[in-house]
Amino acid sequence: MNIKKEWKIIVYLIGGFILAYNLPIGTKRFDSGLLEGLHLLKEYARLHVILCLMPALFIAGAISVFISQTAVMKYLGAEAKKVLAYSVSSIAGTVLAVCSCTILPLFAGIYKMGAGIGPASTFLYSGPAINILAIVLTARILGVKLGIARAIGAVLFGIVIGLLMHLIFKGDEKKRTPIQPAQTSTDEGTPLWQNALFFLALVGILITATWGGCECSEKLSQTQYLIKNSILSILSIGLCALLVILFKVPWWKILTLATIVVISAFAFPKITTIHFGIAIIGLALITATTKGEASDWFSATFTYTKQIIPLLFIGVLIAGILLGRPGQEGLIPSSWVSAAVGGNSLRANLFASIAGAFMYFATLTEVPILQGLIGSGMGKGPALALLLAGPALSLPNMLVINSIMGIKRTSVFILLVVVMATISGTLYGALL
Repeated sequence: MNIKKEWKIIVYLIGGFILAYNLPIGTKRFDSGLLEGLHLLKEYARLHVILCLMPALFIAGAISVFISQTAVMKYLGAEAKKVLAYSVSSIAGTVLAVCSCTILPLFAGIYKMGAGIGPASTFLYSGPAINILAIVLTARILGVKLGIARAIGAVLFGIVIGLLMHLIFKGDEKKRTPIQPAQTSTDEGTPLWQNALFFLALVGILITATWGGCECSEKLSQTQYLIKNSILSILSIGLCALLVILFKVPWWKILTLATIVVISAFAFPKITTIHFGIAIIGLALITATTKGEASDWFSATFTYTKQIIPLLFIGVLIAGILLGRPGQEGLIPSSWVSAAVGGNSLRANLFASIAGAFMYFATLTEVPILQGLIGSGMGKGPALALLLAGPALSLPNMLVINSIMGIKRTSVFILLVVVMATISGTLYGALL
């Protein structure tokens, strides 16, 4: 018997017993925090997974299977031309304009295919941070100056953070071995225009599905619904045609799925998540049961799904327990946060950056949250710091980034975002 090992087990058992014995169940703060965590997890599952995360996972799987590793290395690799690499990564992130969690599968896809740590970090930051609609909303509700400062700061942040990550880990990058894509006939010369159409359909579906934010099903007007669903329908028809033509998926499978989706759309015209969810499940079944590239695509997508979704759910639950939802209390009282971000001191800006980095913001929700905090006395500097750190990071986001590129790179990325947000907020507060 290993006495040392057994004593460790005894210590763990005693610690677990003491924790269970003293659980503060029954106290208002603990119970409300636990309930808020479950509420936030429910909201995330209902409003973000089907319309936002699942399309992103399928795109990430497609990147792993159908994108040439040579092309990734040429445009985004560590040795690629800096102007080209950082322009491509920042523009790609800006066009997608998704939340800090939806960007993760896409980041994982390009990083594991060989994108340099610098361009990949720029892409990771710019996707959720450089959201045109969010910047416009910030200017309209919180003031033009803050909106302009957010726009300039977010663009500069994405590039500077990427360059710093490249410089810090330049030596490690040379030792990193990208995964080998599970390509088959694509390696033998699938025309570029076919792959371009395929990714255009996938990215178009993601952008349209997240139109107005992932929770848009509760906000869009009747006319907007009609436009949104019309675009989704056209893109979906195009994707179905490409599946039959490019991947040799039996036409009867596609027709069967399309029929079921159309019936559900007529039965539940205003609940996009139902027929979109049916389409996602059907696509998974079709690709899983079709040999060749389609099966490779499903396997890659499922690999990312297993890696990312459990960590996101755990992170969202913990974030909800600690900080609650907008307008609701978690374990940490909102009054503490309001008191800590008053004025424009370095301490207030640092706290705002750290709090923003750990909070989970659904797309566009950071603006009304900040409106409430500013009304409670939050300084303009800390407001900018939170706007620059919050949308790009969150506790769920951190857990997944760590699983993709390791704790050292993740820690440096988080530190760079927090430090730069703190400095920017302090300077902005001093200038005002």
